[in-house]
Amino acid sequence: MPVRFPAKLVPGDLIAITAPSSGVPAHLHPRLDLAIANLKARGYRVYEGRCLREQYKNQSASPLLRAEELTFCLTEPEIKAVMPPWGGDLAIELLELLDFQMFAQAAPKWFTGFSDLSTLHFPLTTLSGWATVHGPNLMDLAARAPDATTQAIWRVLEGERGERLEQQSSAAFQPGENQWGPASDAAFNLTEKTRWKHLDGVTASACFQGRLIGGCLDIIARLAGTPFGHLPHFAQRNNEEGIILYFENVEMGPCELTRALFSLRLQGWFTHLNGILIGRSAGPNNDDASQHQYIDALRAALGDLTIPVIYDVDIGHIPPQMTLVNGASAAVTFTAEGGCLTQQL
Repeated sequence: MPVRFPAKLVPGDLIAITAPSSGVPAHLHPRLDLAIANLKARGYRVYEGRCLREQYKNQSASPLLRAEELTFCLTEPEIKAVMPPWGGDLAIELLELLDFQMFAQAAPKWFTGFSDLSTLHFPLTTLSGWATVHGPNLMDLAARAPDATTQAIWRVLEGERGERLEQQSSAAFQPGENQWGPASDAAFNLTEKTRWKHLDGVTASACFQGRLIGGCLDIIARLAGTPFGHLPHFAQRNNEEGIILYFENVEMGPCELTRALFSLRLQGWFTHLNGILIGRSAGPNNDDASQHQYIDALRAALGDLTIPVIYDVDIGHIPPQMTLVNGASAAVTFTAEGGCLTQQL
């Protein structure tokens, strides 16, 4: 099944906002309103779903209502993009309620975001053949003055089909997850110098290319071995080009991270890969060097691979993050000066 790219967004297009995982509680409605206002300022029309402005037991609504609304948003011809406010925890409840074969017959549209939304990105690409956007959530786009790395999402969504888009590693990152608080139009607080690193600690440069696929490791490691997370099958379909796998850790400590990575290894996820990109980890680490640490987890599961493994990349919960298109042909360049990702839409 070839990967199909949605049409580029143009002013006047209708963007749907629904929360297939966590909804937006009342105290963050001002942030959501600013994000919606920014979409309208770019010339887009906005459809607000019913599963959006409520939050109860980590859900915007019941699984059935969330699945029904998401199905409508993904299949309604007038809607050209679906931009959830953010991820959450329980999108996995929807998988058995969604018809990915039906989506495979429908015209693709942009589905954006990260975190728990990887639950949906992965099968939309591997089962339905849609290119999807792993990148800033809608709530990240409410900032009054967003950074250049975050803003790059619009270069993807509004880019011409066939265009090659280049993104450079960020200059600096925020050393923690988002804490907007009352400053509802705040951007990220980028204070720490960004430095991509090669896992072997020696290699000073690397170049590799392949088809991108990945997401939040906490999520995709639980999809592995199910019909919704069959990466080896996707890799076999793209064996001539090869695969670039990317992921990031949000909550797992070093030992749990090791178990997750070895689970993928034992299921054949690390064969047919041309390279691996790993985002900055938001998970807990051990300060005690005599205990298993984050870097030990990476080395234990990935250290003997004969492909480039680059970590601390601009991906995931420690912002800012690049916009990665699942299913896109991509090339990565890594040097001591930084990294570069080029994707063809």
